[in-house]
Amino acid sequence: MLKKYGLLVWLSLILIAGFVSTTVASFVVSRDAIQQGISEQTLPITGDNVYSEIQKDILRPVFVSSQMAHDTFLRDWIINGEEDKDQIVKYLKEIKQKNHAISSFLISDHTRNYYHADGVLKTISDTEPRDQWFFRVRDLKSDYETNVDIDMANRDTMTIFINYRILDYSGKFIGVTGIGMTLDTMKTLIDSYQTRFRRNIFFVDQKGNIALAGNNMKKIRSNLSNMSGLSNLAPQILANRKSESQHLEYKSENETILVNARFIPELGWYLLVEQEVGGEIKPLQNIFLINIAISAGITLVILAILLLTVRRYQKRLEKSASTDTLTNLLNRQAFDFVFQQALLDSERSRQPMCVVLLDIDFFKKVNDKQGHLVGDHVLKEISQISKRSLRESDIICRWGGEEFLILLKNCTLEKATSIAENLRNTIANNDFSRTTDLTRTRLSITVSMGVAECKDKESEASVFERADLALYQAKENGRNSVYFSE
Repeated sequence: MLKKYGLLVWLSLILIAGFVSTTVASFVVSRDAIQQGISEQTLPITGDNVYSEIQKDILRPVFVSSQMAHDTFLRDWIINGEEDKDQIVKYLKEIKQKNHAISSFLISDHTRNYYHADGVLKTISDTEPRDQWFFRVRDLKSDYETNVDIDMANRDTMTIFINYRILDYSGKFIGVTGIGMTLDTMKTLIDSYQTRFRRNIFFVDQKGNIALAGNNMKKIRSNLSNMSGLSNLAPQILANRKSESQHLEYKSENETILVNARFIPELGWYLLVEQEVGGEIKPLQNIFLINIAISAGITLVILAILLLTVRRYQKRLEKSASTDTLTNLLNRQAFDFVFQQALLDSERSRQPMCVVLLDIDFFKKVNDKQGHLVGDHVLKEISQISKRSLRESDIICRWGGEEFLILLKNCTLEKATSIAENLRNTIANNDFSRTTDLTRTRLSITVSMGVAECKDKESEASVFERADLALYQAKENGRNSVYFSE
């Protein structure tokens, strides 16, 4: 019994071993997939949401400052000598109120006067450390900068300034203008984002300095180079000047931290979104393990049913003959297995292999005029002639009806065509009435053949289709002939 069902036993063991190894591999792959999903989907989406929501709070001042710097009234007022100061104060006050800014300002390069919504604040001096930002902006190659600094016009409140360079109509620098918003307001806004998305969110400038972070990030350092884990990623983050997301990660206290970084050209800052992997993966891992256990149980039940089913049908399979009952040739089902093995052997040995599709000409007329018994005799006789005419290594099967399929191993197309032609000639010259008492008159039969050589990596269906096409050509051109497919 064990010998009889040994294959099934080995199959069961292989399936169980395969299932165990597959589930373990699936667990690892799923864990990595979750991590990849967070890195490439969740964090970027969070970054996009933060970017979209903060755009109206941070980027809008950039656009307002740009409009101010290109306003012909403002430029003409500076160029014409800054005569009526009330005009510019009124202008700045309206800009501040209309855009709900904490500050709006203008500094003329000619007079160095610092104008804001309440009048003239002071005169900028190149010897005053707190005024050095003006000269830095004057020498900028870009149109503007975003700067976190104290606002002298609002009791030294920490403020985010948009400093936009003003050029006259010939492109000469004539001053700086812009608006500002309080840093505390932005920190509170970022805190709300962090609470909502449950991730750390902060901004760094192009030197890696922390430009903006929430109030609850107490452990954050002043520069990326001073932050554990992020210090190794800092060069990669700061080298990116595209707004496309970067998917990064680092280790912190045995915890994997995923980072999504993107450059915001409108601000000149980098938006960083961090998330710990463990908290997100653990519940999913538990669910996944439960699913594995359920799947394993179901699979074992299915395997048991499969083994019982295989055992039930094994006897029927053993009784199923692999040969055609009339001609004692291989039947089509058995030939499929033989052909697949021969195809693999041919690919490994690099030896050519050909197939020949044989069809009896006008076989229906033989059945109609001579009877089906004579037709059966013709089929058996052709199978015997074919066996005698072919090599020992060649395989012939009854393909169906009056068709036979011949497999020629280690045989080129030229040689296969020659073998087919010899077989066709032998059949055409044979008197099929000599070996039967069913007919007294001479019975001549002809066949048409199609030959095709198996190409590299060609499927079974493809080579048979080409052989069938060649057979069709033989029939169309008068039958009793051999055609081959290139």
